[in-house]
Amino acid sequence: MRAVLVERFGARPEVTDVPDPVPAGGEVVLRVEATGLCRSDWHGWQGHDPGVAVPYVPGHELAGVIEAAGAGVHGWRPGDRVTVPFICACGSCPPCRAGQQQVCLDQEQPGFTRWGSFAEYVAIPRAQHNLVALPAGLSWTAAASLGCRLATAYRAVRSVGQAAAGEWMAVFGCGGVGLSAVMIGAAAGTRVIAVDVSQLALALARRHGAEHAVPAGDGTAEQIRQLTGGGAQLTVDAAGSGQVAQAALRSLRPRGRHVQAGLLVSPVRLDASPLIAGELQWLGSHGMAAHEYPALLAEIGSGALRPAGLVTRVIGLDEVPAALAAMTSGGPAGMTVIEPGRPAAAP
Repeated sequence: MRAVLVERFGARPEVTDVPDPVPAGGEVVLRVEATGLCRSDWHGWQGHDPGVAVPYVPGHELAGVIEAAGAGVHGWRPGDRVTVPFICACGSCPPCRAGQQQVCLDQEQPGFTRWGSFAEYVAIPRAQHNLVALPAGLSWTAAASLGCRLATAYRAVRSVGQAAAGEWMAVFGCGGVGLSAVMIGAAAGTRVIAVDVSQLALALARRHGAEHAVPAGDGTAEQIRQLTGGGAQLTVDAAGSGQVAQAALRSLRPRGRHVQAGLLVSPVRLDASPLIAGELQWLGSHGMAAHEYPALLAEIGSGALRPAGLVTRVIGLDEVPAALAAMTSGGPAGMTVIEPGRPAAAP
């Protein structure tokens, strides 16, 4: 099969032929119909994730069709339309038994701890615990966002952040996770403030429900406090930096809640005094378990959430190396989705 192969961290990957995956016991092999290009893929390629070893195939945000199933897989068959969380849980450790598979102690992650979905086919482990059936009417382009960005934002805003109608929520960073958080928060009835350095990203945030769009900068926290009459009840860092997290904390009113969804890939230094003085909560959020997907899919089915609207570019495998490299300087606004069967764009 054709796949994007990374042989050295930070070096431009190649699209090449690699062996087709064969499902081991408990696994399925999917024909990849669409897969998202996510900031986390860039971090892995740069060597920021200690769980990644070269050579490897990136890609963790995917949707496809079951091509083959290994021994021990029941209730699923070739031809089924599915997605998977980017955290493939074991199903048996204490967190998994408690229904918290997103923090599985023995998790596997396609595109990180094993070869991923920037390929024509991908093997998915522990299929019984991790496959999620997709409705027939959901496009592959929209479905590709469910494995990571939309699901990550959904749990961060709804389950962890406990967003409530009428509250102010400030979303810092309007990439894929941030734009998803804006859409999800607006659907929940929160009054959303979007924060980003990019005017294009802020325009997209306004289109998907943000009431205010605030350029990121030194005065961001004060501007949010003024807009909200004392601070937001909920902030979400979807960018992942100490500077952003600090601004988010300073944007909260007393007893507010901060959700850290963006990856902090290096140690950060924070003035934590607002946590005590304001009795704030700092909450981490990491993906979403497969059993939580029905609520998300129901909102998509009702039209409350429209993930296809967040996709601004669709590319083929041959365009991935350049698109991955472009993320070093920011990349385009909105989500990029890869369709492995799509021919390369004309030069």
